[in-house]
Amino acid sequence: MTCCASAAVSGSADQMGRRVLITGLDTFWGGRMAQALESEPDVEMILGLGANEPRVPLERTEFVRSDQKYSILSRIVRATQVDTIVHTFLETNSVNIPSRLLHEINVIGTLNLLAAAGSAGSSVRQVVVKSSTHVYGSAETDPAWFREDTQRTSPVRTRLERSLIEVESLVRDFTEDNPHLVVSVLRFANVLGTDIITPVSFNLRRRLLPCIAGFDPLVQFVEEDDVVRALEYVTGQQIPGVFNVAGAGKLPWSEVASIGGAFLLPLPPFRPRAFVAPLRQAGAVQFPPEMEGLMRYGRGVDTSRLVGAGFQYRYTSAGAVESFARANNLRRSTGSGEPEYRYEQDVEQFFRHSPAVVRGIDG
Repeated sequence: MTCCASAAVSGSADQMGRRVLITGLDTFWGGRMAQALESEPDVEMILGLGANEPRVPLERTEFVRSDQKYSILSRIVRATQVDTIVHTFLETNSVNIPSRLLHEINVIGTLNLLAAAGSAGSSVRQVVVKSSTHVYGSAETDPAWFREDTQRTSPVRTRLERSLIEVESLVRDFTEDNPHLVVSVLRFANVLGTDIITPVSFNLRRRLLPCIAGFDPLVQFVEEDDVVRALEYVTGQQIPGVFNVAGAGKLPWSEVASIGGAFLLPLPPFRPRAFVAPLRQAGAVQFPPEMEGLMRYGRGVDTSRLVGAGFQYRYTSAGAVESFARANNLRRSTGSGEPEYRYEQDVEQFFRHSPAVVRGIDG
């Protein structure tokens, strides 16, 4: 384990602001959540765990290297006295993730996290978990809109769905055993945005969107900024419960391709993954198992619970697709994209602590 700065506790608990631990600081969502919390004046300390160094610029977030199962988490919680854990490190995309690693990250990692949060004398008072609407599956018998308490209507068909359902079962048991804690689970729909890469955005950027012949399902999306805003809102307001998170409305799969400027790639209804395998192996498209059901039957989730709690979306489902398309068209026209920032510990320590740096100058 390495740590880029001290995370020691100072002062009494009554004098502290909020002390937040984020899992997966080296991932897209962990980094974005840390950036968002850094601007919150009531957050005194932010600590992120990750297997690798962060990939985004961070001003006051501490980083501790950890394995992906978070076996060190109990010691970290005791040492830092964090009161809030935001669990962003759940795999919701099974592309290139071996089954064993998927289980270790999602199930074992969450199990260790909950054990640390619920241990005797733990300082933790709030746990926020970033989950996915994949827990509902996609089937012909599905309702038009899944509410948070609606049971899925089909058997579990993919290892990703199985792991997420197991995670939520662990969280549900933890919530019942720890009624004094604020526990929130956010189930996000398919994400699109200017920076995040998902199977849908990967395919749209290559102008080739697989579809199942004879099917044009209705789907939902949530824009990447609304993902971070929802996590930040529930964390800051300390709102317990399970919440669906998706932009308003649904749109046909064919319209997603049209707005995104992509061609539809029809796949046979029988064994479509076998048919698309050569393109997938060549890196031309992404087609994880959980995508097949979605492209047949779609999925819709009711988001009135989170809206009723005061959260306001900036994007509808169609708006998320349109925003992505505008950014993607700009990339195509300029032939360039946003440069990727790579966290370098020595450089960051220089900017944070060196007397040679003139404070108050933006750089």
